[in-house]
Amino acid sequence: MTAPTGPAPVPTAEAAATPAEPAPGDWIAVHVFYAASPRPLLLQCVRPLVDALTQEGLITGYFFINYWLEGPHLRLRLKPARAADTGAVRDRAHTALAAFLRERPALYEVKAGFLAELYETLFTLEYTEDQRAELLGPDGRMSLRPNNTFEDRPYEPEYGKYGGPAGVALAEWHFQHSSDLVIEAARTMNLHLRTVLLGLSAQLMMVMAGTFLPDDEALMAFLDRYHAFWNSAFSGTNYTADDGYDRAYTTMGDTLPARFRHIRDAVAHGDHGSLPAFLRGWAAHSVELRDRAEELAREGELTFRSWDGTRDLHLTDPAQVLPMLLSPYLHMTNNRLGMTVRDEAFLSYVLGRALRAGAPEAAG
Repeated sequence: MTAPTGPAPVPTAEAAATPAEPAPGDWIAVHVFYAASPRPLLLQCVRPLVDALTQEGLITGYFFINYWLEGPHLRLRLKPARAADTGAVRDRAHTALAAFLRERPALYEVKAGFLAELYETLFTLEYTEDQRAELLGPDGRMSLRPNNTFEDRPYEPEYGKYGGPAGVALAEWHFQHSSDLVIEAARTMNLHLRTVLLGLSAQLMMVMAGTFLPDDEALMAFLDRYHAFWNSAFSGTNYTADDGYDRAYTTMGDTLPARFRHIRDAVAHGDHGSLPAFLRGWAAHSVELRDRAEELAREGELTFRSWDGTRDLHLTDPAQVLPMLLSPYLHMTNNRLGMTVRDEAFLSYVLGRALRAGAPEAAG
């Protein structure tokens, strides 16, 4: 393309008088230490707060995750529409959280028992000795923040995991959809029942994984790697174990492979109308998410950090990018559902085995 040879156009008086768009606000992050089921916190506090702030034009996005460091807590992120709205958004969030914690406090204290041991194990596995030193209590174990409290914390996006600024922006957009889905599921489904929770998670995983990886061999290889990662990451603990997987799988009945094969075929061929109603919106979102990720890759907008942290990976091939993004996308939706490490290892095993059992060559 040749450069224009004439003088640059002079802005009109009308254009010059148009005020610039206000700068958007930076993400606000609040950690809510709440040692109980997050369901009431989400339904009675977070959802009404987010709806009101959105309707009033004060925020343009939100999402949440669950975490365990310094005690079980919910990390709420809010995106002010304008920098000038930051104070108002923070004050509204603090007011809503303080009122909820007064009216519906968590009664469980993480002092001893299974959860305390689980968090201590995660603390040892996921953090270096130097990092742990900054978070140790007087007893030499991970310090715990007071239950039924909240604190503002810095928002620290994981650029290396999601592909840099453009990848993080895409992840934040996706995280809001994922958060909306989980809150609605908590409102309408019996997620306190393990069978319901596991079934929902497995179907959501199959929809997104099948959308990102339409090739059967690529999908099954991904599920095998996903299973192996969660098993190996926590090897030496009793939080994942292959023992009992086969027995648990066989108790699910003979219809399981056909059920997951139907979901997998529906998303591979774009036949979303044949899916259960609660999966159709997730399938459409997964398609848009995949397409946006592919576009960013082809445009050269994604740079990842290698697993060992020694180098940057500038990837432009969607065949490389999609599996890299699919893993944290699946994991963070499972995180919002309250799935455990053992659950993720088990469900990826179940999905991989169900697909193999339902494949034409297996049936033959």
